[in-house]
Amino acid sequence: MPALRIALVGCGAIGTSVLELLKGDAALEVVAIVVPAEGVAAAQKVAPGMRVASSVPADGIDLVVETAGHAAIEEHVLPALARGTPCVVASVGALSAAGFAEKLEAAAIAGKTQVQLIPGAIGAIDALAAARIGGLDSVRYTGRKPPQAWKGTPAEQGRDLDALVQPTVIFEGSAREAALLYPKNANVAATVSLAGLGLDRTQVRLIADPATTENVHTVEAEGAFGSFELTMRNKPLAANPKTSALTVYSAVRALRNRVAALAI
Repeated sequence: MPALRIALVGCGAIGTSVLELLKGDAALEVVAIVVPAEGVAAAQKVAPGMRVASSVPADGIDLVVETAGHAAIEEHVLPALARGTPCVVASVGALSAAGFAEKLEAAAIAGKTQVQLIPGAIGAIDALAAARIGGLDSVRYTGRKPPQAWKGTPAEQGRDLDALVQPTVIFEGSAREAALLYPKNANVAATVSLAGLGLDRTQVRLIADPATTENVHTVEAEGAFGSFELTMRNKPLAANPKTSALTVYSAVRALRNRVAALAI
């Protein structure tokens, strides 16, 4: 079978890591990297000889993979879906914006194709989505990360992250609020809520913990199915401590499932 031809949107920490893991994969071929015009030169250095563009090519692409955030979904994923190209989205937190999930779904329907949201840094999304069918009563997500992972976010308002000596709750509220305030940290909250009770009924607590060096994600759910509690201790991505390395592996797994004869 010919290789699946991929346009990779974004060449930051996640995109670069995905690109590296796909090298030598005969079934998956990144044929274009899509970045803003000002990022073309940098992307060419990362992937010399590869086609680098500021928009997704209209022809010769079988799948678009987004790793660059909300603006990239607006600019590149929505048009690709509308013209019938399937897409994989990593920046699930972008769907916390009012009406954005519906907008993405409408574009896929218009193009008679599908947009896939990857689980990213969290597991048990299949169990949570299955439990929703039977009836969910409550879902709570707790995200615990080192203080430096919260730098450049509202967590710095009124506190010195470098001076923390004990775990500190920096946010408590709905998944919608969490994803809007902490878009680079709270993709997991949005993913959990979309699989379960929705953005407004999923409770979120975010913690800066100087005692941890990992990104710790805990999901607690109860309903007609029973209950479960999942805790994952993920190593941060070396190039971006706000992101778990598992996010990259989740994207690569989603791509490999598209071409595998047997997919789990």
